Amino acid sequence: AELHRHTPDCSNMPRASCLALALTAASTPASAYALIAGQPRGEQSRRGSAEMNLAIMMNGLPGAMGREIASAAIRREGVTLAPFALTGAGMGGEVEVDGVTVRLYEPSEKEECARLAKVAYPEAGSLVCIDFTHPTAVNGNAEWYGANRLPFVMGTTGGDRDALFGVTRESGTYAVIAPNMAKQIVALQAALEQMASDFGGSFEGYALSVVESHQSTKADTSGTAKAVSTSLAKLTNEPDFTADDYAQIQRVRDTDEQLAGGGSSHRGCSPVPEAFLGGHAFHTYALTSADGNVEFQFRHNVCGRSTYAEGSVDAAVFLAKRVGAAAEQRVYDMVDVLKMGGI
Repeated sequence: AELHRHTPDCSNMPRASCLALALTAASTPASAYALIAGQPRGEQSRRGSAEMNLAIMMNGLPGAMGREIASAAIRREGVTLAPFALTGAGMGGEVEVDGVTVRLYEPSEKEECARLAKVAYPEAGSLVCIDFTHPTAVNGNAEWYGANRLPFVMGTTGGDRDALFGVTRESGTYAVIAPNMAKQIVALQAALEQMASDFGGSFEGYALSVVESHQSTKADTSGTAKAVSTSLAKLTNEPDFTADDYAQIQRVRDTDEQLAGGGSSHRGCSPVPEAFLGGHAFHTYALTSADGNVEFQFRHNVCGRSTYAEGSVDAAVFLAKRVGAAAEQRVYDMVDVLKMGGI
């Protein structure tokens, strides 16, 4: 770990994810410092084992996130990539990932895909689905997983979240449902939830502002931004911040704005390296006093997708073990995975 000023330069880290967390408190918001934690791809094979025999159905191929997770699964000891998966309408056919060919089934072919899964992987815990599809597919896919008793990791954000949890619990299907798969961000999220529970209203009089920047193809507001904002709004005693599906969260999808960043005040998102415009997650949460003289900031800046991919496979491995053990608890989030030693 190193202490850097402003934001990490990820442009020279094409094979790594770069995570930045900055906390500032100053009479005039000026300089920010970031604690950098980078984890190169390929260094997380430790969570698999030779004794494990788990296949991942990567639903969301041929998308970029789907490819990244599929590669992570192939690298993991004891984990393989199922040769079939769900995809979107008009995306059927075959895709190759690191030498493995996967047949992609469109929504109209879902039942054939379910049949193949049951025949190829009849043993409990031998197959886990990972879902990084589209917000419009979340609820329909969850119903399909439940109807076919297919354990799943839901990394796709959006959709009707209450309905998602409801149908999953009702079906008795094992699942990990979370808006973020990066363990460091999950740990931060859990810490802020605890802080909000213990010290609710301790920032009353401060105003919360949230800006999140993602690649232009991300269709919805970040689920992580929503989750973290919920905790911070309890600290500032601003219950209306979550109204209208978190309409106050500012989404940045324009590439010129992403390259420029929030300016010299450090408000808004950090500048995004050009190499990562197609895959990044930069968030800035600011709590500012009424007179503007004091500001606290939380930032997490991720270049690339590998940290999410490795976390997604960690979650699938964790879930397969819970299925194999016939655990009483069926639905988990990434905080559960972290607390239970699954990451």
